[in-house]
Amino acid sequence: MKPKRTILCVDDDERSLSVRKVLLETRGYRVLPCSDPECAVEIMKHGGIDLVLSDLMMPKLSGAKLIDQLKAISPGTPALLFSGCVSCCTEDHLADAWLPKGELAPMELLERIRVLLIRKRGPKRPISLPQQLAS
Repeated sequence: MKPKRTILCVDDDERSLSVRKVLLETRGYRVLPCSDPECAVEIMKHGGIDLVLSDLMMPKLSGAKLIDQLKAISPGTPALLFSGCVSCCTEDHLADAWLPKGELAPMELLERIRVLLIRKRGPKRPISLPQQLAS
């Protein structure tokens, strides 16, 4: 069994956070839910995060600014920014992907996460052939 990928999920709305946690855990991910951006920064400092999923509109710190801070800690960790309040993010950010919340969001969200995690891992290594077969 392959090890679970760990997703740091940040949203100030506890209900949305809970729904997202269940959605991701039923797909085999390990989810660290966080409703406070400052707490998310502390979690990221400890390492072990494979992907960050953050809401854009939060009262203490916008998701865009949070992702910028998290990328300063771990530049290689993919980050996905989403919002139900706006259709696009006009704020500059370092997120790897943007996703508006909507009717198709669960399946699209899972697909974006899958793609970002594959990108982080990199392409599969080519099979090295024995020297006598390579020539």
